[in-house]
Amino acid sequence: MRVSAGLPTGMEGLTYPIPFSDPEAVIRIAQHAEKLGYHSVWGNDHMTTQNYVRAEFETPPRFWEPLVTYAFVAAETTTLRFGTGILVLPMRHDIVVTAKQLCTLDHFSGGRLEIGVGIGAYREEFLALQPNTETPRGKIVDEGIPALQALLTKRVASYDGDYYAYNDVELYPKPKQDHVPFYIGGNNINNLRRVAKWGDGWLPAAIHIDQVRDSVALLREQTEEEGRNFSEIEVAPQYIVHIGKTREAAIESFEKTQMCAHLTSLRQSTLKGQGGRGHENINLIGTVDDVVDRANQLREAGVTHLLGLYFAANDITELLDQMQIFAEEVRPRLD
Repeated sequence: MRVSAGLPTGMEGLTYPIPFSDPEAVIRIAQHAEKLGYHSVWGNDHMTTQNYVRAEFETPPRFWEPLVTYAFVAAETTTLRFGTGILVLPMRHDIVVTAKQLCTLDHFSGGRLEIGVGIGAYREEFLALQPNTETPRGKIVDEGIPALQALLTKRVASYDGDYYAYNDVELYPKPKQDHVPFYIGGNNINNLRRVAKWGDGWLPAAIHIDQVRDSVALLREQTEEEGRNFSEIEVAPQYIVHIGKTREAAIESFEKTQMCAHLTSLRQSTLKGQGGRGHENINLIGTVDDVVDRANQLREAGVTHLLGLYFAANDITELLDQMQIFAEEVRPRLD
């Protein structure tokens, strides 16, 4: 099972106290992930501050644009891959520019790019950037995925949709990789259909193991209906990690982190419908043995990649320590 780490391109204020995500820290986290043997790092995509963050913090957080950030990460690493977890298509109206950036980044990094796209967790962000549109975000994503993939693969591409449109575009060079892995993010059942049709992997967040099992079965069925090989599809959920000497100590420590507040805010969007299931019963929180057991249960449920794990921490030293504990004490025991 692959294991990758989250990179705080847009997590300050959402999950970390201020200051945390200065450029030097972001580079340091990526280099630490490479040294510890993580497959990749994954950063998210935010353009404006969420309402609950504004209410809690007097100072605005720093949300770094992920593709520009990865250009610097690529220059400071050699083997580490990096993915957009996720690139929010409804906030990126110029799909041609986005495609050009992705192709450029893949070449300058030596072919280390992975792409994740989706709707985005906060509708309020979309409305702030696109206040005059009534187009549902799902429809934008349904147009954006094929519009983007055509630019990445076809010598000359055209697309005529309600939200995305371009004509006779020869976007060159194409990515350095013959095929850039393409993940589709989101817990909603509609994203399984998108993965079956267009994706190489499914990237949900903080999803209960029961839902993993049910969704994997449905994704297998839908993938086969599309005439594709399900064994080539990555099931790559993102979880929070917090390891302590005892389960009780880990839970108590986790509940004092901003990550806990972030997950609570997502119960209105990404995590809607989880009911009374506690964060500690869904994510990788507890002792090393607890985390190993939960990770192996997820593998048995169909997970192939623990993607972009976010290590709940209140400072960078604690974050780096958590990354090291997981790499050295948990990952070797994942069957």
